[in-house]
This record gives sequence, structure tokens and C-alpha cells, in this order.
Amino acid sequence: MSAPTVHPFAFDPTYGMQLKQLQAIKPPEAPVGFDDFWRKRYSAAIAVDPQPKLRRSKLRHDNWHVFNISYASTGSFQINGWLLIPRQGQVRRGLVVGHGYGGRDQPDLDLPLEETAVLFPCFRGLSLSACPQIPSDAAEHVLSGIENRDTYVIGGCVEDLWLAVSTLETLYPWIAGQIGYSGISFGGGIGALAIPFDARIDSGHLVVPTFGHRQLWLTLPTVGSAQSVQAYQERHGSVFETLRFFDAAIAASRIKVPMLVAPAFFDPAVAPPCQFAVANALQKFNEIFILDAGHFDYAGMDEQNARLRDKVGRLFKVS
Repeated sequence: MSAPTVHPFAFDPTYGMQLKQLQAIKPPEAPVGFDDFWRKRYSAAIAVDPQPKLRRSKLRHDNWHVFNISYASTGSFQINGWLLIPRQGQVRRGLVVGHGYGGRDQPDLDLPLEETAVLFPCFRGLSLSACPQIPSDAAEHVLSGIENRDTYVIGGCVEDLWLAVSTLETLYPWIAGQIGYSGISFGGGIGALAIPFDARIDSGHLVVPTFGHRQLWLTLPTVGSAQSVQAYQERHGSVFETLRFFDAAIAASRIKVPMLVAPAFFDPAVAPPCQFAVANALQKFNEIFILDAGHFDYAGMDEQNARLRDKVGRLFKVS
């Protein structure tokens, strides 16, 4: 690996760890009731009728018809985003694309995909799905409802992902069982939590996923969402009992579909040991593509991203 050596941070974003050390990190033990907690949430979520509504977007692209979309999620939250429909061929697959904690102001129109309907939801409280009940700032959003596992906003965001899958199945019933998920950072952590409990998702791609190995996540210095939770814990006492049920590494150990995960060796926003806890938890048939750095520009970044993009195209290729 060739991690950046010059950076502005007061801590080492490699955390002094070599690749072998990162690859040796194991997911923590699941708390009692972990699987039942998520199965019950999934059952309640898929009982919701997403009632998708579409209107044509002002965005234009040679390869895609672009629509603004809204759908209903749990708790009567309206989720807003974009839907891309291919101009050429038929819709034969679906893909849900999550976003990082910076939110999303438009869909990614440069996708290595064909004959795929691509849904870009904004998770509850963020970007187009901003609402009065949930702070839109990342540092406050990650704390919303954290006092109790049943009210924690991250669980609602996982449900938003499940309802995105329901939305694609509602619009295109014939692609059931052929829907993938791709998410980066915050969206990567949400994906790791959602995929193992939704058999409708047939493959996944996670880039620098957060929320892995919460015990480490609470202790390692960072400039990301964990910093906010660490500060909250200092003021109000431990939130670990809640966070144990939202551990992306524990959830990833239960994933049974093909995955492409890209953890980073250097990352100031999502500690690499936590990312590798997610990647290492996966079954061995999955592919791990290691980036030199995440949440940070570095030499060779464009080349690495191009190679990763090619792999993404193969993972979600229409069969």
C-alpha cells in the first residue's frame, strides 16, 4: 500500500497499523437478540406500501431518463431522491445507491451499467429528505434517537433502504431478486446492516464503510461522525448498548450474497480498523479491493477508482 504521508490531521489516519494487522481484525460478538431485532424491523418495513411518485427531472443525460422520485418509508417518512431509467434497452436489473454523510445533491450519471433502473434515495433527515424531526447536520444526525435502539435514526435509514428495494419492485415487478445495493461511507455502513436481512438484494458494493466494530469506532480519533458520538458519550455516558445493535461488522458476517468491498488503508473520517472489520467479516468468496486512502485525495486515486469502477460494472452486470 502507498498511504499518504503528508496530511493536516493531529492523528495518524493509518492508526499505525500495517495491512496484515488490519486483515486480522475480527468482528465483535453479536449482542443477544441482534438477529431478532433486525428481522422484526425488516418484517415491519416490507409491510409498508412505498407508493412511489415520479416526475421528470430537469437533469438531462444521453444514457438516462432522469426522474425525481418520492416514496413512503416507515414512521410516515417521505424519502426523496432520483430514479434513472436507461434510454437504451429494457429494465432488467435494479440498483439502489446510498450516499455518504455529506448527503447528495444530484444522482451520479456516469455509471458503468446497462438495462438497470437506478434509485438514489436520500436517507431520512438528509439532503432531499430533510425533515423537522431529524437534524440535517451529520454531527447531529448521527445522534438522533441514540438513547434507545428502537428510536435510533440509523435503524430508520436501514428501513429507508429496504423501502427503496420495495419501490423498485413496485415499479418493475419482473426484476424481483435482481436488485443490488451500492453505498459509500455512511451509505456503506447502512448497506452492511441492511443486506443480510433482505433476501431481495442479490449483491452489494460497499466503499469505506462506517459503523464497523463499534467498540473501536468509539475510541479511535477521527474527523467523522464517530467524533460526534464520542463527544456525546463523554457528556452523557455510554451509548455502547445501543450501538452494539448497529454494528456493520456483526451484520456483515451474516451476508450471503456476492459483495465487493473497498476499505482504505488511510482514512481520517472512518477509521480503517473499523472498515476492515466489515470487510474481514464477509465470507471468503467475496472480493476485497483495498484503497490507499479514503475521504482524502491522494496520488493514484483516479487510477484506483477507475479499476474499482470496472469491478462495479462486472458485479452489477445484467446476466
